[in-house]
Amino acid sequence: MAGDQTPIVLTWPDITKTVDTIASQVRADRLPDVLVGVLRGGLVPAVLLSHQLGARAVRAVEVAHTLDDTVNADKSGTPQVVNPAALGDLKGMDVLLVDDIAGSGDTLVCAVGLLHAAGATRVRTAVLTVNRANWHRPQSPTDVVSYLGRQADSWVIFPWEVPA
Repeated sequence: MAGDQTPIVLTWPDITKTVDTIASQVRADRLPDVLVGVLRGGLVPAVLLSHQLGARAVRAVEVAHTLDDTVNADKSGTPQVVNPAALGDLKGMDVLLVDDIAGSGDTLVCAVGLLHAAGATRVRTAVLTVNRANWHRPQSPTDVVSYLGRQADSWVIFPWEVPA
């Protein structure tokens, strides 16, 4: 990773502003049938977005690539999926997949595959932040993420990750 590696600490007002921006973009495109948050961090913005959009259907999928919660934590070789059947039947649905952060993009790509396997006909993605320092895909983040709040060049700490 290059550049300043000082973690970026986001506040609740930062999150509110980003969720509002993403909600406006989603509304302009079309409301989804269901939102799916990537556990753990993606569930918080998924619920916030559901309230902004007036969308009551929210589900979760557990896909983990980062091994722990430390700054610049190691990652598993591939994203680990837990209980994909918990998604239920998404046949014919327009799904909005939500996560707090995309690093390499691997978790996002894996989760999109799970949603299509569950029957979703349209899958869009919303991510609060992309960490460009970890991004390794040939496409730019804006070519992979449908609705992107911000981009950063170092580790990001969200308000729900800060110990009380």
